[in-house]
Amino acid sequence: MSLQMVSTVSNSSLLQPGFSLLNFEGHVFFFGQKGWPKRSCPTGVFLLDIKQNELKMKPVFFSKDSCYLPPLRYPALCSLRSDARADEYQYIIHGGKTPNNDLSDKIYFISLVSKTSKKMTFQCIEKDLGGDVPEARYGHTINVVHSRGKSMSVLFGGRSYTPLAQRTTETWNSVVDCLPSVFLIDFEFGCCTSYMLPELQDGLSFHVSIAKDDTIYILGGHSLQNNTRPPNLYKLKIDLPLGSPAVTCTILPGGISVSSAIVTQISDTEFVLVGGYISDNQKRLACNTIVLEDNKIEIVESVGPEWTPDIKHCRMWFGCDMGEGSVLLGIPGANKQIIPDANYFYILRCKGAEEDKEEEVMTQTCSQTSSEDPGDSTPFEDSEEFCFSAEANSFDADDADTYNEDDEEDESETGYWITCCASCNIDINTWVPFYSTELNKPAMILCSSGAGHWVHAQCMDLSETMLLRLSEANVKYFCNKHIDLNKGLQTPQKVACLKKPPMKPLRKKKPMKLSTSAKKSFLRRLFE
Repeated sequence: MSLQMVSTVSNSSLLQPGFSLLNFEGHVFFFGQKGWPKRSCPTGVFLLDIKQNELKMKPVFFSKDSCYLPPLRYPALCSLRSDARADEYQYIIHGGKTPNNDLSDKIYFISLVSKTSKKMTFQCIEKDLGGDVPEARYGHTINVVHSRGKSMSVLFGGRSYTPLAQRTTETWNSVVDCLPSVFLIDFEFGCCTSYMLPELQDGLSFHVSIAKDDTIYILGGHSLQNNTRPPNLYKLKIDLPLGSPAVTCTILPGGISVSSAIVTQISDTEFVLVGGYISDNQKRLACNTIVLEDNKIEIVESVGPEWTPDIKHCRMWFGCDMGEGSVLLGIPGANKQIIPDANYFYILRCKGAEEDKEEEVMTQTCSQTSSEDPGDSTPFEDSEEFCFSAEANSFDADDADTYNEDDEEDESETGYWITCCASCNIDINTWVPFYSTELNKPAMILCSSGAGHWVHAQCMDLSETMLLRLSEANVKYFCNKHIDLNKGLQTPQKVACLKKPPMKPLRKKKPMKLSTSAKKSFLRRLFE
C-alpha cells in the first residue's frame, strides 16, 4: 500500500464528511456538499480532476428532463446494471441528509447521458415506490443482487429521527436506529417488500456491505441502542424464483468490531478494508483483506500503509472509495489555517501499478466511512458518510471551467439575504424553505414603488397561490409599506361615456270609435 498527499485548489471546504463519489467511464464525480449549491454549480455535482497530485473540482450539468437532486450527505448508494456482466450502468441514491438536516426518503437514478472534453451531462430521475416503502434514513446501505436472470435491490440499516409522537423539546433532533428490516425493492414494477429475519435483532448503521451475485455480506456497524460495535458478520442470500422471493440470513464467525470503515476492491474476489472506528474515541488504523470465493468469505489482517503523524494523531477522519483499489482520505486541517473548514487529503492505493490495468470488476461495494460531521456532534461519533465504487482518473479539460469558491458573490449582505422590511426575519443561518417552489434561497418579489426594490414573499405574508399568480400575471406589485401610498397617489381612470341608442318615440293611441248601438248600450247601463 502507498499513501500520497494531494493538494486542493481553492475549494477544499466543499469536501466535508458526508460526501459521496460516483464513477462513470473512469471519471470520478463528487456529490453531497455541505450546504446548498451556489450559482457557479447549481447542480452540486463536480468532476474531480486529479493530476500531478493536485485536486480540482469542475461543475457538471444535468439534462432538461432531469428532476432536482438536492445535495444529500450520508445517502445509500450503489451502481445498477441490467445484469451482472452489463457494461452500461447507473447509480441508485436513497435517503441522506439535506442541508437543512431533514432526512430524505426519495430514490433517485442518475446516469451519464453525454460527455465531451469540456462538458459532462447527467440525467436524474426520481422513482416512485409502492408497498412497504422504507422510511427516511441515513447511514444505511443499498446493494443489487442477481438471481435466476433477475435483479433486485436490497436496503438495510441506518438511522432516522425519533418518531414525532415520542419527541420532546430536549430530544427533538435525536436519532434512533431503524428497525432491522431487510427491504427488497423491484424497480421494474416499482414495489417494495420488507422482511423481518430472526437473526437480525438490533438495528445497525455505518456497517459495510458487499454484494456478489445473489449474496450480500454485512460486516461490523454501530448500534445506538446499545452503544456497541459488535463483531457482526451476516450473510444474506436472496433467491428470485418465478414466485415470491426467498430471503435467508446466516450468522457467520470471524467478524470485525468496526464502524464507518471503507471498502475498496482490488480484484474480482479481493477487497481491502481500511479506516473506521473501534470505539467512540479510537480510530482503527489496521487493514484487512476480504476474499470471496466458492460462496465463502475470508477476512485476514494485512499490512497497512505507513500512516503519517497527522493521520495518527488527528481527532477524526473521513473518506470514500475511489475504485480500482484507491481510497480518498481526509483529515481536519489545523485551526490556524486561513481558510475555515479546510481539510488535508490523501490517496491510499491498495494495489501495485501493474494491477491497475486489470479489467473492471463486476462486484459492487457499498460502505460507510469515518467521522461524524463535527458541526453536528462530537468528533468521535461514527461517520455519517457513504463510500462506494469509483476510480480516480485525471480529466484533461480546460482549467477555465474549474470551480472556484472565490468567484462566488457574498450573499450574506446582498441579494437574497437582505433585510427587506422592518419586520424581516429571514436569516441565512436559520432560514428553511417556506414555499414548495423554494430550494436554497427565499422567494422574492419586486415592489414597483419608485425605482423598485425586492422584498421576501414570506415577509409580505403572501400565500403560495398568490405568489404563483403574481409571478405568472403581468401586473405591478406593491409591498405592505407602499400599498396604501400607492392607492392614495392613484387617480381614477378616465372612463369613456357609453353612447346609448336613441329611444323610439311612443306612438299615441287613437281614440276608440263606438258604433251607435254600442253607445246606446253604454248610456243605458250608466243611468240604470
